Amino acid sequence: MPLLEAPVLDVHKSFLEAMAEYQAEGRGSPGDHSNIGSDIRAYAPAWSSPEVFRSFVAGLRAQALPDTPRPANYVPTTVLWWLEGVDYLGRLNIRHRLAPGVIGERNGHIGYDVRPSARRRGHATAMLAAALPIAAGLGLDRVLITCDADNEASRRTIERNGGVPAERIDEKLRYWITLS
Repeated sequence: MPLLEAPVLDVHKSFLEAMAEYQAEGRGSPGDHSNIGSDIRAYAPAWSSPEVFRSFVAGLRAQALPDTPRPANYVPTTVLWWLEGVDYLGRLNIRHRLAPGVIGERNGHIGYDVRPSARRRGHATAMLAAALPIAAGLGLDRVLITCDADNEASRRTIERNGGVPAERIDEKLRYWITLS
């Protein structure tokens, strides 16, 4: 059974395969503002190097630390990978607070992505369910989660995890989940 875990080195091969799948579906283009897209643009040419991958993993883990340098509109974020043994299945980010301004309102507290070959098997729903107690452990009483209005699968994932619809901002649907 898959588990949410901090990024680790022993999934390097599977991670590279997943990133190739994302790239094959067009992720990483200049218009892709997701975490996956940004990482592909920044690291894809060098990820195959064990040293570069080690540095990348360390950087992801450091994002949770409040003193880690980051751009002004970024907040501390716990990055977790959805892993089944050494198989990388997806990624989930928990922002410790909403980013300032419109960015936070559009991105919310939690974002997730399942690799293309692992989709439509319930991974997103399970991954989000596993993240909610972690978010509560970070001191969050409720979390904002957003998805594109045309992303039916993500909408169902959020609703299955107790998401209550809120207002819409442009193409983004917003949901709140109260944590107990």
